[in-house]
Amino acid sequence: MEWNLDKLFDLATTTGASDVLFVPGAPPIIWVAGLMQRIDSPPLTGSAVEAVFQPLLNEQEQTALRRQGDLDFSIGRAGAGRFRINLHYQRGSLSAAVRHIPEDVPSFSDLKLPESILRLADLPNGLVLVTGGAGTGKSTTLAGMVEYMNEVYSYHIVTLEDPIEFMFTHKKSVIEQREIGRDSASFSSALRHVVRQRPDVILVGEMRDLETISAALTAAETGHLVLASLHTSSADETINRIIDVFPGSRQLQVRVQLSDCLRGVICQALFHDSSDGGQVPAVEILIATPAVRRAIRDRQTHLLRGMMETGQTHGMRLMDAAIAQLVWDGRVDKADALMRARDGQVLQRMIG
Repeated sequence: MEWNLDKLFDLATTTGASDVLFVPGAPPIIWVAGLMQRIDSPPLTGSAVEAVFQPLLNEQEQTALRRQGDLDFSIGRAGAGRFRINLHYQRGSLSAAVRHIPEDVPSFSDLKLPESILRLADLPNGLVLVTGGAGTGKSTTLAGMVEYMNEVYSYHIVTLEDPIEFMFTHKKSVIEQREIGRDSASFSSALRHVVRQRPDVILVGEMRDLETISAALTAAETGHLVLASLHTSSADETINRIIDVFPGSRQLQVRVQLSDCLRGVICQALFHDSSDGGQVPAVEILIATPAVRRAIRDRQTHLLRGMMETGQTHGMRLMDAAIAQLVWDGRVDKADALMRARDGQVLQRMIG
């Protein structure tokens, strides 16, 4: 079978695939509802992969791909949505990982997320973090929160993304979407200038380095609501990761800064949903109560898990408690839950 861009789009939209992988020597691989499937097709050749993706690149992008070995970009197609594409070399051949971004921005009610998360979207300022591993729905959760604000509030929202994923339309809010590498040189550079653009809400697609984290903290301190994502697997690890990025001489200042501006941490994982064949998130939530702020400021982040365990009245919960609830609701298989629990013995006692 000869592959081209149209067939790739059709494959993703007709199967409901969230991801498509093109690797020479294997047929295309798709993920549907979190489960991997092989397409009934002859193995791809290196030239076949290049024929699909190389024509999408301009001369500057081709040079960057050859020099770095990796390239991220996105493209859109009417009726199909957007596709976030990572091109990379392995064993000397070009491969591609494609993420399908639906055309319609999801409403918060469609995401199966706890309603308590919307309290964070109602805040006027501060820092809200959405974390988790790759492919756990961080971008979708952030998009759902932005779309909620777009429908409810008259805000100026600026998103900084690499690359742009969901495409928003102006409703009550006005939304500017800036793509890193095209509209701005870097996240940190964009953040330094965005505060002069009179935003109410700033979305940072990923806090990758010290400069970006520092600029995001400053923006949150100066009266903006900053939504950002990190690749961390728990709320307490997220706090430690942010602090540890900075040199020791600055960590006390960062603890004070973070304790003042943090509003909440949402850490999520995606599971196959046995009830409808889709996917369902398990969500750990940390809310910045006075006790949480004090623990961050006083170098007592080891106390945060206990605070989440006892903080249900504030909307907090631990990941294993969220997974247990999904098992009790008949949505997640017990074996899958135990395999992916943070503490398998604790979860086993919870679900019996």
